[in-house]
Amino acid sequence: MNALPVEQWFQFCPQCKTPTAELGAIPFRCQKCGFANFFGPVTAVGGLVIDDKNRLLMVRRARNPGLGKWGLPGGFVDRNETLESALLREVVEEVNLRVVETRYLLSLPNDYNYRGVIAPVTDAFFLCRVDNADEIRLAPDELDHFEWVADPFPNVDNMAFGSNRLAILHWWNNRS
Repeated sequence: MNALPVEQWFQFCPQCKTPTAELGAIPFRCQKCGFANFFGPVTAVGGLVIDDKNRLLMVRRARNPGLGKWGLPGGFVDRNETLESALLREVVEEVNLRVVETRYLLSLPNDYNYRGVIAPVTDAFFLCRVDNADEIRLAPDELDHFEWVADPFPNVDNMAFGSNRLAILHWWNNRS
């Protein structure tokens, strides 16, 4: 099955079931009942976790999307959750590390391909310091390997998500 943007899947109005007049239109507008969907991006967070030797934590994905490729600890922001609390939660869930200091780095657009449906995502990246870098325990359903790297370039061209690659390059080029 070919991956398609989420708006291409809206062949019928989810409210009144009327066939769409303009497949793929943004926003989706039902001509019969007036329902509208703007297909706005969802939000995710990513942590550039740095240890006391200024090495970056890179993790390898154990599932799709991006099975076998590198990434950063992070994930989707839940409803009624702040970016910061999502970041802390995701780092604990994925690698069992306690974030004790964060600094906002940048945000980037991303596309998330889940089972052929491509959803727009805004990824917010943070620089993170942890107090227990030696206590990594990976979530086995999500990750299968980690590395603390002084130089991310051996892995950066094999990233699961382009936004992760760009965030790492931004951090690398602006280190102080």
